[in-house]
Amino acid sequence: MESGPAVFAGTAFALFGAALLVWTGARIIHRAPVAHGVSPAVSTALATLFGVLFLVLGVWCFTHI
Repeated sequence: MESGPAVFAGTAFALFGAALLVWTGARIIHRAPVAHGVSPAVSTALATLFGVLFLVLGVWCFTHI
């Protein structure tokens, strides 16, 4: 009964983290800003950090089913 919410949360976190990493990578390849009005190095680092964090959180949810 408790595995349903864990699967949903794991899927949501993993999809968001993967999408954020893909989007950040696409912005870097096209040399476009990741966030407007912020230093490119800081915005790239934070977007990558949070993408990896959400991806790891999703995997962690899947391991606790």
